[in-house]
Amino acid sequence: MSDWLRSRPAATPAMLAIFADDRTIGHALAFEAALAAAEAAEGLIDRASADAIGAACRSLVLDPAALAEEAALAGTLAIPLVKHLRAALAGPAAEAVHRGATSQDLADTVLMLQLREAAALLAADLARIVAALDHQARRHADTPALGRTLLQDALPIGFGLRLAQGAAGVADGARRIEAEVAAHAVLQFGGAAGTRAGLAGSGEAIARRLATALGLPAAPPWHARRGGIAGIAGALGITIGALGKVARDVTLLAQNMIGEAREPAIAGRGGSSAMAHKRNPTGCQVALSAALRAPGLVAGILAGLPAEEERGIGGWQAEGPAIADLFLLAAGSADALATVTEGLEIDEAAIARNLAASGLGTDIGESAAIVAQLLGSENAGREED
Repeated sequence: MSDWLRSRPAATPAMLAIFADDRTIGHALAFEAALAAAEAAEGLIDRASADAIGAACRSLVLDPAALAEEAALAGTLAIPLVKHLRAALAGPAAEAVHRGATSQDLADTVLMLQLREAAALLAADLARIVAALDHQARRHADTPALGRTLLQDALPIGFGLRLAQGAAGVADGARRIEAEVAAHAVLQFGGAAGTRAGLAGSGEAIARRLATALGLPAAPPWHARRGGIAGIAGALGITIGALGKVARDVTLLAQNMIGEAREPAIAGRGGSSAMAHKRNPTGCQVALSAALRAPGLVAGILAGLPAEEERGIGGWQAEGPAIADLFLLAAGSADALATVTEGLEIDEAAIARNLAASGLGTDIGESAAIVAQLLGSENAGREED
């Protein structure tokens, strides 16, 4: 079974791979192996058991579809995964699997590993967009163009100012995601009720070792405190919206009777199945579709914040699929818009013609200076080709 036709048009193969079943299972098994090693290092289980658990985690092959059926019945991935892992072991090693951990520890930690990888992947495409818009904004900082408010002719602006505002919005979103992920994509390890009970007082030391092995920052248990995930989701929603803003402006500028900017011509892209003359802004369509879907996903995660006591029901379980979808949408939007902005065609003759027809003159105020402020004055004087 596959939902490739549904998921691929809105996302990228690389981001889809991060949240794929095999990667999720791999992270879950890595958690169990690292937990056993950490507990052996602290003397909680014997070294032979830890080594056996680690070997089983590396060799265990699980069918994602069958495991998904079991997880749907059990209510969590951890229950069938631990069952299969114990079945692959014997004696003390089987008994030592998952000691002191709970299902939510595994689920949250696996998600945090995926979010850190996803954020790094997304950052590269966001940087491409900012760089492309920066280049064009500086180049056209003092090109007089018609400004529009409420979709009506307003006053002249520097054409580059509109692009600089777009670049600043995307850059701000990228910084938000980076900061939220750095602060909140951390290890979750608290045990059954968040007290690290049953670990002979070594819970914090085990958590530190576990975090180091997995490449995550250590943290106190946060299983009932979901604001960190909500913050990451909010940053993603803002960024997807900023990408949508750029896409919206390009689509308006590309209208036939305006024609001031358009997406690059790419074979096989932007055509119509019924109208051969059309050149549709397909890349912007991807970004705008993402911007329409994202707010509902963010709202769903926010709705789960008032979780019930030490482990809520329904709220945190809804977060993983929603935040994965947000990263998928952000990746698809950023990839499409990077292609658009890097090849953006700007028609200076159309810009001049539309401005002249408005009869509003050419006073663009302090547009060029604002462009420099938005993009960083240290490079404001460089020459553009």
